[in-house]
Amino acid sequence: MSNEDATVGGGAGAARRNPRQGVGGSPVGSTLSIVLAAVAVIAGFLILRNLTQEDSSVVGSGDPPGQVVVAEGTTTTIDVGVSPTTAAPTTTAPAVLVTEGAVVVVANGNTVGGSAGRMSETLATAGYNMGTPVNAGQTIDDSIVYFDPANPSAQAVAESVGRTLGNVSVLTVSTPAPTENGSLGEAGVLVVLGNSQADKTLLQLAEAAGLAATELGSAPAVAGSDVLAPVDPTIEETGE
Repeated sequence: MSNEDATVGGGAGAARRNPRQGVGGSPVGSTLSIVLAAVAVIAGFLILRNLTQEDSSVVGSGDPPGQVVVAEGTTTTIDVGVSPTTAAPTTTAPAVLVTEGAVVVVANGNTVGGSAGRMSETLATAGYNMGTPVNAGQTIDDSIVYFDPANPSAQAVAESVGRTLGNVSVLTVSTPAPTENGSLGEAGVLVVLGNSQADKTLLQLAEAAGLAATELGSAPAVAGSDVLAPVDPTIEETGE
């Protein structure tokens, strides 16, 4: 029998068929297993990457305190060790009043007798150098403070007095002066006290003007400021 005849028969002596071979001579089953394993590895890597990106904004147990990963490759640092602070409220220091350089005289320009003398006492305790109170030439509702431009310090003192009285008007004195005799006398600053400010405390004047008490200003300590100039007995403050 020839070799060809031996391989054709289906008997026990027939030679066993070799398995199918893939590229390069490797078995097809082995190649398929390798491909499937590679696909599984790639799929697992992609799933793990997606999970990592979804959790990138959450601080993990391994993240340093105060650091949050907000994007791939980016780290934002939050100082968790410093407690928030509250800014202290700002306070406005009262303006310093100019009380030296001019004598202040109060003229009664209202209907309350004796109010010019009492306001002189009040302004003296605030540090002003007060002169003898007089009567004004007319009655007015709102007080006006006048200053003598010939005195270089009078305007600053007059503006301070105007603020102390609740921000009343401050003007250059006219000629004749708005006093009963038309003269300023010793005054560099003249306060014509109107009905609105007569017999009012400085706090009441501030409240009436819608101001805080500190906005009226603060005067430096003046030696002897609580001592009033003697009242001229020939002047009778009557009020009108």
